[in-house]
Amino acid sequence: MVKRVGLIGAGWIGTAHGTNLARRIPGAELAAIADPAPGAAARLAAELSCPDVYTDPMDLLADASIEAVVVAAPSDRHADLVVAASEAGKAVFCEKPMALTLADADRAIEAARRAGVALQVGFNRRYAADFRAAYNVIAEGGIGRPQLLRSVTRDPVLADPAAVMPWAIFVQTLIHDFDTLCWFNPGAEPVEVYAVADALIRPDWKERGLLDTAVVVVRFDNGALGTAEASFQAVYGYDIRGEVFGSAGMVTAGDVRQTSMAHYRADGYSSPTVRLNTELFDDAYRAELAAFIDGAGGGPTGHDARRALAIALAAIESVRGAAPVAVKP
Repeated sequence: MVKRVGLIGAGWIGTAHGTNLARRIPGAELAAIADPAPGAAARLAAELSCPDVYTDPMDLLADASIEAVVVAAPSDRHADLVVAASEAGKAVFCEKPMALTLADADRAIEAARRAGVALQVGFNRRYAADFRAAYNVIAEGGIGRPQLLRSVTRDPVLADPAAVMPWAIFVQTLIHDFDTLCWFNPGAEPVEVYAVADALIRPDWKERGLLDTAVVVVRFDNGALGTAEASFQAVYGYDIRGEVFGSAGMVTAGDVRQTSMAHYRADGYSSPTVRLNTELFDDAYRAELAAFIDGAGGGPTGHDARRALAIALAAIESVRGAAPVAVKP
């Protein structure tokens, strides 16, 4: 059975999700697109042959024929849109971060629970084949008890510092890594965070609130220690990696290389690298939406999103106070 899906947000990530819904997921029909930016929804709708266009997302949510909604709007709108979509009876897929405060996260989770609708959050690394294979090894006891965990995010370029919201390195970038650390440590909960951050790429923007480089240590209640690091500029490509070292072995995932091909020359060797997250995680973006449309469950939930946000907020507080901070339950 095909589900009629509405897309809220026609920016770059909305375009990626809309393209998958329209062209790559047999169980989905992209029925409507909403975006308040002049012409944005119409442009994408024309490209994807989507019939209905709105500037107000509430008009899209009022369409009773739409069964599910993908929220790809700016981050500060996510929680309100999750609540509104839930109250309209739509299943909700929300890009990360689901919320920017724990109170808003709780509000979004409760709205979905009360309405009895599915709520899935866009932590796409859980759907990447190598990360999923690593998780399966961990879940099956293949590395014993997790002891040291590591997650890395390095973006290829910091293009426009003015477009980066304050504390984005924690709530928009490292939030993926925080979810990965928790996912790779099944059954454990984060209890304490220590974070350091600075402006090493654009030090001239530090006084305006931009932090572009960060390292976070997360202590879990099972004794495991996790580190998450991020940089907004890796000149060699888009670098996403994970590692878990345990009492009986180690597992790794992620590779900056576009393929395993290497070119050997007299002056050394090289391998092409990935430059876009939609390229590196192309299959994962499709798989997470396919799972959402299928409705089988098992994807990252609102509670997973809240836990990652709690780590991010603790990291911000740690940077401000230059001290370890307890993760709020």
